[in-house]
Amino acid sequence: MIVLSIETSCDDTAISIIKAKSSKKLDYANFEVLSDLTASQIEIHRPYGGVFPAVAKREHQKTLVPLLIKSLKKANLLKESKTIDNKKISKIKKNLEKNEELFLQLKEFLTKYQIKDINKIAVTIGPGLEPCLYTGINLAKSLSYYYNIPLVGVNHLEGHILSSFLSPHEDLELPAIALIVSGGNTQLIYFEKIGKYRIIGETKDDAAGECFDKTARILGLNYPGGPEISKKAKECKSNIYNITLPRPMINDKNYDFSFSGLKTAVLYHSKKNKITDDYIKEMSLEIESSIVDVLVDKTLRAIDEYKAKSLLLGGGVSANQKLIKEFKKKTKVKLFIPNKKYTGDNASMIGLVSIYSPNIKKIIKPISNLKINE
Repeated sequence: MIVLSIETSCDDTAISIIKAKSSKKLDYANFEVLSDLTASQIEIHRPYGGVFPAVAKREHQKTLVPLLIKSLKKANLLKESKTIDNKKISKIKKNLEKNEELFLQLKEFLTKYQIKDINKIAVTIGPGLEPCLYTGINLAKSLSYYYNIPLVGVNHLEGHILSSFLSPHEDLELPAIALIVSGGNTQLIYFEKIGKYRIIGETKDDAAGECFDKTARILGLNYPGGPEISKKAKECKSNIYNITLPRPMINDKNYDFSFSGLKTAVLYHSKKNKITDDYIKEMSLEIESSIVDVLVDKTLRAIDEYKAKSLLLGGGVSANQKLIKEFKKKTKVKLFIPNKKYTGDNASMIGLVSIYSPNIKKIIKPISNLKINE
């Protein structure tokens, strides 16, 4: 089975092609990533200090088809077409009437190329930014319709849960706890088996990654904030300001999170002090420590309470070196950490879910009112 997967839930345009040798057991030896390409929009959104949805949608429309061509060529699954179905192209045009730029590029692709040997198309259907999601969905539906390839929708967060398996790994022991930490989500998940999950805690306001971004902006650092905060934290050699920030909800017995108060504490503290380079470094160290302390403490308690045998990390913040170091030092169960290239949004994790998760049962009609999974 060969799967073409598309991911456009936020500001990364991603396309992947995976060849599964076996779809029975999720194991690194049972599949091969033929192509994994991502076009980042970070430089475009940096002036805004965060993702601007309308701009992200526009960039997806410009980037998707060129990335598709590059991905298919890399996997050697593209050949020139000798036939053109104008009736289908007309229907696709009607379906993409609000996505003219995407349609024009797609029309040229459909009249020029034939896709070889793709057995399934998988696309992220949420959660994410609605304008961005629909751009990827519309491309997936159009390709499915024109080439008569089955189409399935995939939950973005299940992709992050399974992203560790895109690299060589130990055997997973169940039950497990999964910690998903990104710009849009912070969740603790009880992982009974592949496809069967239960959220046991999540953020009540800002996600951890969002808190990094917003506090970085307060300090005058670039977007995305997580790497910038971490960089400054590592440079901290002083304790002039003696900064102490709250660890929100760390003592609460539940597994929920709240990071908006931490952001507010940083804002008020910064207004009372001159923002020098030393101040930025000290504050960055304390911001990172506060977020990591809360994430680690709650996750370790969940592992104990649910008698988990494995811990899986996923999402962009799972690349944070302080977070990884703390888990390696403190957890006694098997630890699954994605390869850095798979911590952020990527299409390979979407393809992986479409092959191995029992949640993927329904084949979507390509020209239908496909709803986003909020």
